[in-house]
Amino acid sequence: MASVPVVVKHQGKKYDVEVDTSSTGEVFKYQLFSLTGVEPDRQKILIKGGQLKDDADLGNLGFKPGQTIMMMGTPGDGGGAIVRPTALAKFFEDMTEAEAAQQVGATPAGLVNLGNTCYLNSTLQALRSIPELQEALGNFHHTATPGVPSPDIVTPLKNLYRTMSETQESMLPLAFLGRLRMAYPQFAERSRTGQGYAQQDAEEAWSQIISQLKQKLLVKDGSEGGGDSDKQIAFVDKYMAGEFSSTLQCDDPTVRLGEEPTSSKETFLKLNCHIDSQTNHLRDGILNALTETIEKESELLHRNTAYTKKSKISRLPKYLTVHFVRFFWKREVQKKAKIMRKVTFPQELDAVEFCTDELRKALVPVRDKIREVRKDEEDIDRARKRRKKNPHGDGDAAAASSSSASAEPPKGSGGKKEEKKPATATATTTTSADGDVEMAEVFKTDAEFEAEKDASLLAAKKELHALINPDLLKDDGANQSGLYELRGVVTHQGASADSGHYTAYVKKTGPKDPVTGKIGEEDGNWWWFNDDKVSEVPPEKIDTLSGGGESHSALILLYRAIPLPSAEGLMD
Repeated sequence: MASVPVVVKHQGKKYDVEVDTSSTGEVFKYQLFSLTGVEPDRQKILIKGGQLKDDADLGNLGFKPGQTIMMMGTPGDGGGAIVRPTALAKFFEDMTEAEAAQQVGATPAGLVNLGNTCYLNSTLQALRSIPELQEALGNFHHTATPGVPSPDIVTPLKNLYRTMSETQESMLPLAFLGRLRMAYPQFAERSRTGQGYAQQDAEEAWSQIISQLKQKLLVKDGSEGGGDSDKQIAFVDKYMAGEFSSTLQCDDPTVRLGEEPTSSKETFLKLNCHIDSQTNHLRDGILNALTETIEKESELLHRNTAYTKKSKISRLPKYLTVHFVRFFWKREVQKKAKIMRKVTFPQELDAVEFCTDELRKALVPVRDKIREVRKDEEDIDRARKRRKKNPHGDGDAAAASSSSASAEPPKGSGGKKEEKKPATATATTTTSADGDVEMAEVFKTDAEFEAEKDASLLAAKKELHALINPDLLKDDGANQSGLYELRGVVTHQGASADSGHYTAYVKKTGPKDPVTGKIGEEDGNWWWFNDDKVSEVPPEKIDTLSGGGESHSALILLYRAIPLPSAEGLMD
């Protein structure tokens, strides 16, 4: 990837920008968006020959070092809300570099491209989004086996991530890259043109790094004895490995009569999304991959014949990797070609339908209760916001009662509407001395009404936690609801795995409370890691990564099990 330094002038300000000549006009606009706050669709960038278009190939525009480019446009409503902060925090000058890097809103460190290493940079940034991995690496100590040479890539990964957490400057992953090439010489392949190293497949780098972590990075099991066990387990097995339950049956009807289907269990580290002419959504591709045809020798026929293998998931890991199988070997050009088809994917994935009946039975009650609790939380939050905007109104349920209060008057009322009563009023009945029933109204304050709602929500959360299957409750590295949220995306731009450009998108985490250590509410935005260039993008950008051409399309998705709603007082 070559870059050219240019100067962009916008509203009297000058910005020094590195133009990636292997990317498109759309990529360049997102760079400027991170600097100016002007959304790409509101930008007018004036270049020789007219206005820069999204699909323009920047390598064909003849950019020269130091060239000045004019940009016009202003942010839309709310556009400035997602621009990285420019004002320094109070006492910021007294902070160390490490402290500054850990402040809320601090831009994370990028990784320098060392010559066709964007495949590695994007993979490392996506994996870095797993906090449990950061903790496990922090506790890792390499122990070499005497007489057994084994290139250790875990130690340089630990050192790299630690350094990245202490700076906002871009890092050179030289030590890690060197160890990776020692362990897997394929990543040291030279370019066919003789210029530097060859481009590699990010999915292959991801798989090999995970393989090394699986072998060498151990964590506390925590699945026995209430979490007090000293037993250790591979980090990958605990947090990133799922399990398939599969059946294998011969397709030949004559064999079926004398040969029973065989069952098996096997571990998987990623779900494949197979893409064909009918694949439009991630769900379609996963279902395609769960049924496959293989050839094996039949004991009855004594020759190879076709068998159908059907798989269901019997364990869902906390972190689920999904791989879009976009690359295939094209014989006529002797290289990997890319399937360009557009395949959409959700930012919240319900994986229950891919599971065995037994696991589905355990997940569905928790999943449904989570959705119920979420709706209640949203209703309460909306009500509080209404009261905050209108503190002298009729209370939380005013909107709910307004429709009935404005309805047509009942018959016998003389054509008059009934007087609207306060929303927090409830009716009680008492019996007088002569036996007549008397109606009375009891009024609740907003505080009492809110406390009642909170108590109801807490009860629902306790009920949710009581629904968790005991076996899943013991497995703290598993998904207990079947619901996932998208946390990372590795994308590829170009027509083949041997060329093009990889980048990574990682969802921003919420601010961390320095006292309690709890993570606050997220703003929904994402970090875009384009090698050493790091910018902030809105969630809508993720929806544009479905493919459909040579532009950036998702290759690897990293999902995390959604956190279960917390319930203070669960132990009361």
